[in-house]
Amino acid sequence: MHLPSSSTREIPKTDIIPKHVAIIMDGNGRWAKERFMPRVAGHKRGVETVRAAIKACIERGISYLTLFAFSSENWRRPAEEISFLMQLFITVLEQEVVKLHENGIRFKVIGDLSKFEPKIIEFISNGEKMTAANTRLTLTIAANYGGRWDIMQAVRKMLVQHPNLKDNFEEEDLIQYLSINYAPEPDLFIRTGGEQRISNFLLWHLAYTELYFTDTLWPDFSASTLDLAIQSYQQRERRFGRTSEQLRTSKTINKMRKISPKKNSINITHFT
Repeated sequence: MHLPSSSTREIPKTDIIPKHVAIIMDGNGRWAKERFMPRVAGHKRGVETVRAAIKACIERGISYLTLFAFSSENWRRPAEEISFLMQLFITVLEQEVVKLHENGIRFKVIGDLSKFEPKIIEFISNGEKMTAANTRLTLTIAANYGGRWDIMQAVRKMLVQHPNLKDNFEEEDLIQYLSINYAPEPDLFIRTGGEQRISNFLLWHLAYTELYFTDTLWPDFSASTLDLAIQSYQQRERRFGRTSEQLRTSKTINKMRKISPKKNSINITHFT
């Protein structure tokens, strides 16, 4: 398995379009409340927004989309809302995964699945197997996920398989046990709904991610909202610990490297 690089160990390659976008889909309940509807209506509408977000990401050349659907702290919500969310999750798994497969999308779920009923776990497993070879987009759903849980479970798995590392290990030893070890670190993090915090989401992975917060409630999120986030991302200076001067020098050198081979090939052709 090819492991992603760490932004604290080496400088990752970046592009004008983020390769990996991670989103906290916040505001479903408030969207419904504003319309004098039950909170569950907001969650239903939120599923439609997920479809639109997937389509928008593919059209813009984004390779990885990770969505925070249910956190390990969301079990504190009212029992009736949790029950509805679990049933909605089953419905989505039954109806949507086949469509994802037909559109060349790889489906993944990260989080502690032990609290879910066997039916949900079976749907997830079957969906991941069905879509494993797809490459158009990798859609990851974080369900019963927490960033601290992720780091803790990774440490436990690592020490079970490599007990000799208990006194001394490096990032490279641990990273393969993190639950989203198949994807590069997110370039862009988006949170809808007006809150400005990461809420225990991908704590390890967001170390050098560009953060974008919008007041737009998740059911109102659209391709144009995504474009605003990408435009903000494109205005950021991603230094990864370097100075602005170093970054400009690096960009100049890279431009020269791209230009030089073309000049050489033209010259060689001309003189033969």
